Amino acid sequence: MPRVAVIGGGLMGHGIAQVLALGGMDVVVHDPVPDALHAVPERIAANLESLGIDADVRVELQPDLEAAADGADWVFEAAPENLELKQQIFARLDAAAAPEAILATNTSVMKVADVAARAAHRGRIVGTHWWNPPFLVPLVEVVQGPDTEPATVDRTISLLRSLGKTPVHVRRDVAGFVGNRLQHALWREAFDLVDKGVCDAETVDTVIKAGFGRRLPALGPMENADLVGLDLTLAIHEYVLPELDPPSEPSAGLRRRVERGELGMKTGAGYRRWSESDADEVRARVVARLTAANAENGVAQ
Repeated sequence: MPRVAVIGGGLMGHGIAQVLALGGMDVVVHDPVPDALHAVPERIAANLESLGIDADVRVELQPDLEAAADGADWVFEAAPENLELKQQIFARLDAAAAPEAILATNTSVMKVADVAARAAHRGRIVGTHWWNPPFLVPLVEVVQGPDTEPATVDRTISLLRSLGKTPVHVRRDVAGFVGNRLQHALWREAFDLVDKGVCDAETVDTVIKAGFGRRLPALGPMENADLVGLDLTLAIHEYVLPELDPPSEPSAGLRRRVERGELGMKTGAGYRRWSESDADEVRARVVARLTAANAENGVAQ
């Protein structure tokens, strides 16, 4: 049975420990704050009760970081978002953990290279951005730092898949990775609209929840662009993007695809390749999602 250490027993750490333990791992949790450490079993039990899961999940509590890392096959760090603190933790973990152990940071925005800067063996350090709450959100972004060995990424993705998660490989070590760069770009524009008096905060939330947000579980932005047509997408971007603050221009990759005649589903290729059956499946999926969402919200068809 793999032994996994979780460093940090707070909001994310206890949830990650719960997923690992339910997945059959031998889990030890470390937190330097005694109250936080000893609250971990109670928090896990409360989560399981709320989910209706009847399981006796046990984790070992360890007040010493080095002792927690000793003998672990994997270490997931879930400390506060403080770069100095994370660098200190990884320097200590690198010295304490077995050479073959993989060390993963759960930072949501910090570059893996920055977190691993004081460690000697950076090839085994990888980013694993779990989303909150980690026992309900399937996505985990696996971030490859400039020194992360490909085998470290592969082993991490395999482990997460075995736990029922949905890991994605982030191939470049950029701040915010994929999810938070997308999310906070949206927030930045939302705040700007309110600041400029275009609408109030409630309107922003309503537009998203009652509008394109209803499609998002069934249709990602790249699929959506291919669905409506990259020629239309380019025309919209040429008009709208210069009006944003700061102004910008359409993506060079978008323009190149349009010039090549790769317009999305209607031509069989855009950002992705599309067979007629694949395109029909996406359209049907969107209709089913919107129909279900309307039913859930009492909206007449």
